[in-house]
Amino acid sequence: MIQDDHESTAIGDVKQLGLFAAIASLGYVFWVVGGMEMIERLAFYGVKAVATLYAKDPVSAGGLGVELSKFGTLLMVWAFVQSFVPIFTGGLSDRYGYKETIFLSTVLKIIGYLIMAWYGTYWGFFAGAIVLATGTAIFKPGIQGTLVRVTDRRNSSVAWGAFYQMVNIGGFFGPLVAALLRKIEWAYVFYACAAIISLNFILLLTYREAGKEERLERNRRVRAGEIARPHLAAESIRELLRPHVWTYLLVFSGFWFMFNALFDVLPAHIDDWVDTSDIVETLFPSGPSENRVVNFLVPQNKEGTAILPEGMLNINAGLIMITCVFFAHLSGMLRATTSLVVGTLFASAAMFASGWSTVGWISVGAISIFSVGEMLSSPKFSEFIGNFAPRDKKAMYLGFSQIPLAIGWTLESQIGLTLYDRLASKDRFSRELLTERHDLGELATPAGETLETLAGKVEQTPEAMLDLYRDDFAGFVEGIPQGEAFDWLIKLTGEAPGVLSDTLYGAHNVGLVWYIMGGVGVVSAIGIWIYGKWILTLKTAE
Repeated sequence: MIQDDHESTAIGDVKQLGLFAAIASLGYVFWVVGGMEMIERLAFYGVKAVATLYAKDPVSAGGLGVELSKFGTLLMVWAFVQSFVPIFTGGLSDRYGYKETIFLSTVLKIIGYLIMAWYGTYWGFFAGAIVLATGTAIFKPGIQGTLVRVTDRRNSSVAWGAFYQMVNIGGFFGPLVAALLRKIEWAYVFYACAAIISLNFILLLTYREAGKEERLERNRRVRAGEIARPHLAAESIRELLRPHVWTYLLVFSGFWFMFNALFDVLPAHIDDWVDTSDIVETLFPSGPSENRVVNFLVPQNKEGTAILPEGMLNINAGLIMITCVFFAHLSGMLRATTSLVVGTLFASAAMFASGWSTVGWISVGAISIFSVGEMLSSPKFSEFIGNFAPRDKKAMYLGFSQIPLAIGWTLESQIGLTLYDRLASKDRFSRELLTERHDLGELATPAGETLETLAGKVEQTPEAMLDLYRDDFAGFVEGIPQGEAFDWLIKLTGEAPGVLSDTLYGAHNVGLVWYIMGGVGVVSAIGIWIYGKWILTLKTAE
């Protein structure tokens, strides 16, 4: 049975203000923290949206040139640190001040981006990611704790929607900046993100902590021995053990598993398999655009024949940036758990659609459907837990909100990318087809070329590989730098890239990765639905 007045009020339905009245009721502190989150997300997604592409890009092109299963280990540790740290440090913001923790987190994030720029290796990126994850983990509770304190039950749905919309303004422009700069050099992406996040120091000058007087008075009473302050970890564990808290967090983990696949796995899938030429032909029927603004907003490859993966992924942030307040108002008319279930099912349907076809416009539709599902579920999740949190533990509970993200993202980082590496990697399939064609005697250098001149066309291929080609083809294939196998397949078969891509796709069930992701989402939606029924039972029993 629910024992806390804050909880019972939060779980009950409260009449929301109208859309415009709710927006007008938000004070300036809300917009300041929204601006800080927008800047932080601009920098964060400038890296996150292209991290998988950076990993699979060959070393010859400035990338890390690692297998995605190995990169999945890096992402798993990144996810673990970023998601689990707030569970036990969220209460630090409640005790020592939101402004102080936001300042510290910004310093750490700058250091993380600079490490990525200075050390362009797998382990350099690993170290930068851990520092960045720590900074992000400290940043979130202070920002979201402030948001909860400056809103109330009448405007919380619209407030969280508006906040989420501002987040996605940053999420929209971050990948665009990355798409522009990575064409020049990967390090420029990381330098730009360090510069962007430093802008939060300016906004901190205008930030006023909500509930500061209450926090200072509570600290004074603790120092005076008037009240006892339990150990932070013990207090966190006690709150977590409340059944309606840990159950809620557990059932939503599947959504975050599926959600993070959009950023970790989908860029690789689009890069490998989705043919976006139909989108280019529709948008630019007369040929590549000369308009710099258009080319910035719709990032294409250097030839202007395909949309870059981060450009496709940006449909998600763009739609949320434009429409999230509307969907937040819509979700405010639904029970919280109903909105969560519907949103999760929409997102699941998008996963199935992603695996169903490689047509560019269908991929656009899948990302759009996912975005609607995200808007109906993700902001409502944070709003719901923020509302049933006790007043003096808002940041702590919002730190708890990272638990489903921690479980979902940590598992997805390793499982998602390993599944993709085993079931859908074009580089892996290209190596297999090279061996198969060699065994059938179907490989030869294109007419008029020797193997030596051909080697020069695949950048930085070791000369020793030529001897392996003649005497040990298996060793030759194994020695092809990560990310370059498809280039060799094109050269050694003489077939068109599109034909070879269709051959590889037809020979493997690439969509299975996405059917698994969608299945996880459906199971999560069922769990949320059952949780909603249980909460109604608890409320009735009061």
